[in-house]
Amino acid sequence: MPGNSRPKRANAWSGGPERTRLLDDVNARLLAELHGDPRVSMSELARRVGMSAPAVTERVQRLERAGVISGFHMNVDPAALGLPVTALVRVRPGPGQLPGLIEAARGTPQVVECYRTTGEDCLLLKVHAASVEGLEEVLDAFLLFGQTTTSIVVATPIPLRPLPVR
Repeated sequence: MPGNSRPKRANAWSGGPERTRLLDDVNARLLAELHGDPRVSMSELARRVGMSAPAVTERVQRLERAGVISGFHMNVDPAALGLPVTALVRVRPGPGQLPGLIEAARGTPQVVECYRTTGEDCLLLKVHAASVEGLEEVLDAFLLFGQTTTSIVVATPIPLRPLPVR
């Protein structure tokens, strides 16, 4: 469909024998090591898994090309950037409002994650703000598209962690 900007997601668990071959024990160890330290050098990674650096480099590049590794990320504490308020916002758009709502989420820098979900609420947003008043301003912008339900995060007992690999 033209204009559909829905991101495609690679799925390492489907796609035939190539993807299955990619998730052997060695690559599972490589993924675990990279989860622990994504900035590790290829030579250090090779030492940790008992292989040569060129072999490890080729395996990591193959995992990237296949979409198993979709990127390397830096984690920054939002509070250190002056954004100590984190909220999860469920949005139930009005009829015909979903496309505009998604564009508004894309255009709002305080929205750091956006999930399209099942159920009555179509979107779940993760928002960082400098204050409750700043959060209110963000929420007011989304009220143009539908009803919001907001939960302010008070603690993160399980921070973002690696996916289980085998």
